Amino acid sequence: MLPTTESSNGGARPAKLHDDDHTVDVPETAHQISRDSWFQVGFVLTTGINSAYVLGYSGTIMVPLGWIGGVVGLLLATAISLYANTLVAKLHELGGKRHIRYRDLAGHIYGRKAYVLTWALQYVNLFMINTGFIILAGSAVKAVYVLFRDDNMMKLPHFIAIAGFVCAVFAVGVPHLSALRIWLAFSTFFSFVYIVIAFALSFKDGLQTPARDYSIPGSGSGKVFQTIGAAANLVFAFNTGMLPEIQVCHGGVNQYLEAKLIQSNYYPTPLDCCVLCQATVRQPVVGNMLKALYFQFTAGVLPMYAVTFVGYWAYGSSTSSYLLSSVNGLLWVKAFANISALLQTVIALHIFASPMYEYMDTQFGNIKGGPLTLHNLSFRIMVRGGYLAVNTFVAALLPFLGDFMSLTGALSTFPLTFILANHMYLMAKGAKMGSLQKAWHWLNVAVFSCMSVAAAISALKLIADHSKTYSVFADL
Repeated sequence: MLPTTESSNGGARPAKLHDDDHTVDVPETAHQISRDSWFQVGFVLTTGINSAYVLGYSGTIMVPLGWIGGVVGLLLATAISLYANTLVAKLHELGGKRHIRYRDLAGHIYGRKAYVLTWALQYVNLFMINTGFIILAGSAVKAVYVLFRDDNMMKLPHFIAIAGFVCAVFAVGVPHLSALRIWLAFSTFFSFVYIVIAFALSFKDGLQTPARDYSIPGSGSGKVFQTIGAAANLVFAFNTGMLPEIQVCHGGVNQYLEAKLIQSNYYPTPLDCCVLCQATVRQPVVGNMLKALYFQFTAGVLPMYAVTFVGYWAYGSSTSSYLLSSVNGLLWVKAFANISALLQTVIALHIFASPMYEYMDTQFGNIKGGPLTLHNLSFRIMVRGGYLAVNTFVAALLPFLGDFMSLTGALSTFPLTFILANHMYLMAKGAKMGSLQKAWHWLNVAVFSCMSVAAAISALKLIADHSKTYSVFADL
């Protein structure tokens, strides 16, 4: 990998690391670093875990786990995620250098193959998250439609197709991340709207509804697979909503540096953003980043907890995987909440898809002139439209949001957030550890490796079962 060193203008200069005569080329970053307070970074991280995905946790986590399993599981997932992030924070300054990207850190410790593998896993993570976002957006469009015309003429796949088209139009109209600007503030506002409305309406329904059934649905082996899948959903809950991190990471970039960023072969992936936030925080970096993480995993998780627990309390085992489909209330209030969820999802998907867009633009676009020239516009329509068409097709074919969350957790969250973090810490700090500390980290690597394999099998099994039950292009 290319470790980066801090430059005098607050950016970072590239350096080179040779691994078995192979050089990992990592482009420079145009980010200004060492500027933000720990509270600002903590607020950014807090907003990041409260994306529209929070509307699904009552149904995808609490329903298959029940009160005891769901509450204990979320608390454990919070503690484990905090621990894994603190390990990465402590590795931010390693070997006398600040590593501002997650894959750079992996490359520094392991070499080129790990750098490439980490990057590949991140892109798998992005594709899965994007597919889930389109399912969410489609569910929001369907919820609005049902409010005004519940004639069952249109099915969920139709709404997913509409949502995919809206995402494509937005992707073509916003050529790069720096062009988002005001949309980032709107995203935060939309998040606030649907969280407050979902909580208030669920709480009202819970007070008015008779005794609910909180029994865990299914029987036999089905419950086992659901429990394993829900465990992956638990860790997924802390792997989404990275839009505000990118906002801060790009904040304060002047026009020259912004142009360099657009032209360079780099846009941050979700895991990069967690590490990049460490680059924006003021000195002492590790201490301030730990404060931000403690804020995120205490006060920051309260909105997610509130929506998740109140939603399950109000509707029990009948809770929908999209909470706003379960609530009752004034038509215009529910419509406002669903439209807010849709718009926030469109913006968030664009952020998570931007690394794909940037790679294709850089490698194949031959971009010249302004973003609205005929060549550049047609290229975005073809390439971004094609990428989102694949996402939309998969989302409509298998619109099982909980299963996609489980599969994403198994394929990327477990390996990158838990397995890799513990093993990197072992590799970097192992010489100074006692035998008990080493055993603890190896235990984490082993346990999370087994959970990752089990969760992947479970997610695939659940997707296959649901495909048989509902058939493809199901209307959920």
